[in-house]
Amino acid sequence: MKFGILVNEGPYQRQSSDSAWQFCQAAIAAGHEVQRVFFYHDGVNNATKLTDPPQDDRHIVNRWTALAEQHGVDLVVCVAAALRRGIVEENLAKGFRISGLGQLVESAIQADRLVVFGD
Repeated sequence: MKFGILVNEGPYQRQSSDSAWQFCQAAIAAGHEVQRVFFYHDGVNNATKLTDPPQDDRHIVNRWTALAEQHGVDLVVCVAAALRRGIVEENLAKGFRISGLGQLVESAIQADRLVVFGD
């Protein structure tokens, strides 16, 4: 099965980002494909390399980067939502790219399921 993922909340606001990442890991481990993760609304905060959690906390941004590197998952950040929050190309973490809502629509069309995390 091919999954598209939509993440609407930031990395440290609620459980949504962690749950999305864990879902992706489990899906890939089960032999499914995670075609794209689209970050929208406050979810775009998952993509900034300016995140610097304490050493004893999980580094969610690095988890997403590793997912992209290890499994070729396309990590797309909504351009409008990112600009509203001061996220520009220069402060994107490795593995993320900025694009428009068309990428979300394309993912919804191409995937067998679009799974949404967050409000």
